Amino acid sequence: MEDLTLFMVMVGCRPPGRNTEQHDVLFGIAPTIKDMVPQIKKFWPGAGSIHVDAWRKVTHVNGYQVRIRPKSHPDISEKKLYFLNLGGYKPGEFDEFHYKMVVVADNAAGALQLAKKTAFYKHTGFKGASSHIDDKYGVDIDDLHQIKDILPPDQKMLYGLSIEPTDSDTTDALNLGYFPLHKL
Repeated sequence: MEDLTLFMVMVGCRPPGRNTEQHDVLFGIAPTIKDMVPQIKKFWPGAGSIHVDAWRKVTHVNGYQVRIRPKSHPDISEKKLYFLNLGGYKPGEFDEFHYKMVVVADNAAGALQLAKKTAFYKHTGFKGASSHIDDKYGVDIDDLHQIKDILPPDQKMLYGLSIEPTDSDTTDALNLGYFPLHKL
């Protein structure tokens, strides 16, 4: 199996009929970010001209190493990889701010506890407009996403994630900016 990596990609576009740029997050598996381009194009049908605003290889998450494994290889890890999208507000700002995070936890409740410890969660909100886990009413754990569940269907059939503790203090590089697909 060639070297495959889990990618987290923030896709941006201005869909027809919208007044502002919209964003969504795609998780996919490929050897390189350039190899993710067909997945990115397929991810948001009807979006119009798509670009990438941020991407990262997901290889190290809060003391764990993440690797791709063939689906035929048994999953021995008890830990799970979660994606959370936190939303919050600031007084006087006409916007909802977001903080996207990936965490390793035993379960959704553990992932939620890690989210509540972030500076974003503690400091982005005020009475009447509290910080929250997006797609929720209040803080609830029903909609936290295990990343393995939101991979493209063809990849879920072929691959799994191996999550192993590591002593490494390595962190994944965040690639930020405006990336037209032909420049990835």
